[in-house]
Amino acid sequence: MLKHPVLLLTLLASFVLTLAGCGAEEEAAAPETGTEAETAYTVEHAMGSTTIEGTPEKVVVLTNHGTEALLSMGITPVGAVQSWTGDPWYDHITDEMEGVEVVGTESDISLEAIAALDPDLIIGNKMRQEEHYQALTDIAPTVFEETLRGDWKVNYELIAQAVGQEEKGAEVLAAYDERIRSLSTELEEAGKLDTKVSMVRFMPDDVRIYHKDSFSGIILDEIGLARPESQDVPDFAAKGVTKERVPEMDGDVIFYFTYEPAEGGGQQVEDEWINDPLWNNLEAVKAGNAYEVSDTIWNTAGGVKAANLMLDDLEAKLLSE
Repeated sequence: MLKHPVLLLTLLASFVLTLAGCGAEEEAAAPETGTEAETAYTVEHAMGSTTIEGTPEKVVVLTNHGTEALLSMGITPVGAVQSWTGDPWYDHITDEMEGVEVVGTESDISLEAIAALDPDLIIGNKMRQEEHYQALTDIAPTVFEETLRGDWKVNYELIAQAVGQEEKGAEVLAAYDERIRSLSTELEEAGKLDTKVSMVRFMPDDVRIYHKDSFSGIILDEIGLARPESQDVPDFAAKGVTKERVPEMDGDVIFYFTYEPAEGGGQQVEDEWINDPLWNNLEAVKAGNAYEVSDTIWNTAGGVKAANLMLDDLEAKLLSE
């Protein structure tokens, strides 16, 4: 027989209470390892760092190239800035933008329209919307790109990270890079990789010759195509070009494009220049190697879809001869 039954019962009761206390502590700690905390991630960007909880489902994008990036990853934004041309979207993305709300333009966003969409992520650009960053973060977690210049793929990778789709984004870029390699090989085999490609843009209030650091210039450089000496420089473009500089526009091939805003004026400038004797005396023009292409695709859109469509143009014009 037990000599101290009361003591034994006391010890057993104490043990049960201890187990119960441990269970309560574990239960209290459980929310810290819940689903949302496990899927939270932090993105370093132009304005600092932003933590995003879960997978963003309602994304507002404040750049045109950003819209293309999202679409290429299978994401339709709830809101986006209006395309620079189109009503309201570029022709090459219109079919994919059904139901998307316009939230202003890149240079004039509507905070009210953005807030009304109750987004869980906003993607913008420091060069375009820095003054609105704090107001945007008050609406939803916000990620900003640093610049609009340079390699467009840098911004693409940041956007993929922001929406938690780095793997899908990498697949899209890998497919694009493979197209670059394939086109470069085809041009080399055809003896055309050394073709000097010139690019000219007509605008209502300006005429420009585009250099290596432009959107289209970077793509030409990736392929390995040659450029006229005056354009083979680490710069964006020669602006305010006068007719005395028409000879700088020459090359083995000229691709020219015209920015036509809603108020018009671009086509008039193009007509004036391409009907000028100086233009028609260029070797590329006389040889029938001056091609008009879309300003949206070669310059304005600046996104992954436009980049692929530009490759289509190059393949059609340079390999069909």
